[in-house]
Amino acid sequence: MWSNKHDKKFEFALDKQNYLLMAIGFGIIILGFILMIGGRSEDPNVFNEEIYGFQRITLAPMLVLAGFVFEIYAIMKKPGKK
Repeated sequence: MWSNKHDKKFEFALDKQNYLLMAIGFGIIILGFILMIGGRSEDPNVFNEEIYGFQRITLAPMLVLAGFVFEIYAIMKKPGKK
């Protein structure tokens, strides 16, 4: 009766490959946020047009969104057969 509970081996909810894919997705999200950094002006009275560049307005949000979609895939992916 008690032996069944103690004989079970501890297992993670996801496979090693899932955690690796989640780390990659997290890296993509961090890269997107890093690309959003910058564009400020040294003088607060002068507006810097650099804040509206392609990198900050288009590329970085697409990378962050792609990272979140990749995270969903990494979590939902079924582990391979052992």
